[in-house]
Amino acid sequence: MRAIDVHAHLSPKIMWDTLDSGRDWYGVHLEPDDNGQKWLVTGEHRTGPIAPKSRFTSDQRIRDMDSMGVKMQVVSVAPVLYNYHLDPVLGVQASMEVNDEISMMVREHPDRFAGLATLPMQDVESAVVELNRAVTQLGLKGAEIDTSVNNHNWDESRYLPLFDAAQELGALLFFHPSNSPVWQRTTRYYLGNTIGFTLEDTLAVAILIFGGVLERYPDLKVCVAHGGGPACFGAGRMDRGWQVRPEARLHIQKPPSTYLRRLFYDCVVHSEAALRLMISTVGADRVVLGSDWPFDMGLDSPVEWINGLDFLTSAEKDLILWENLEGLLGI
Repeated sequence: MRAIDVHAHLSPKIMWDTLDSGRDWYGVHLEPDDNGQKWLVTGEHRTGPIAPKSRFTSDQRIRDMDSMGVKMQVVSVAPVLYNYHLDPVLGVQASMEVNDEISMMVREHPDRFAGLATLPMQDVESAVVELNRAVTQLGLKGAEIDTSVNNHNWDESRYLPLFDAAQELGALLFFHPSNSPVWQRTTRYYLGNTIGFTLEDTLAVAILIFGGVLERYPDLKVCVAHGGGPACFGAGRMDRGWQVRPEARLHIQKPPSTYLRRLFYDCVVHSEAALRLMISTVGADRVVLGSDWPFDMGLDSPVEWINGLDFLTSAEKDLILWENLEGLLGI
């Protein structure tokens, strides 16, 4: 059975090689905690402890995919390495190094890997140039981008050139958060990830809808990590706001819920009930397989989980496991 994982991250070898030599990689460095475990630090981000699989070679990665029943991973950079905080020139260099490495993985194992670029979004013009290079020269399928860019939201006019280019290229934009304001409220209990990331996913969905991005770009390909957070759960409330508040109707002529089916969502929701709700809201033809490999918040056995869900028909399982992504990415 085919299974394509849209949500699989890479910590690039060039970064590890640089760190192993005792140097920082574009400011990224390692810090030990009180238990001697190493954490990756870049800008204001600190993530860890580092998962051993983060340093896997392609061959080790493929063996792990085989154990999970995954035929192909759509590889994207670990979000902590977006590097949007860098000077634009350095941001371009860092993005190109990562994208070249992902492209090499794809060329060496075209039946096992597809790739998504990372973009220097602190400079939109440079991001558009790199997206074009990634798709037309490197053979990548689109780009992974954060749910915001240095506290700027995706409905701002500065980002229209990126959406123009992505739609024209047929490139997928995979939205995945790297940070959350929850961490400013509390650093306890890992809430910045468990709750904060899903809130970021939902906010990105809402901004794409209410900001008129999906209205303006009817053929834009968008997938949102972690099932879009509670966006589907909040569809009714978003519709109510659109009905009663004129500021919610500035850019869209239809209820927000009608735009939810314009997006794709991975299945990294961690409960059958959440997956049921998502599918009842947007349909199985908008849901794709994801694992969040190799991080601890991922699904250990996503293929086995989907195949074991009795409420899904065989046809719906095929849609989620591979058919939707084959069509979306032209694999």
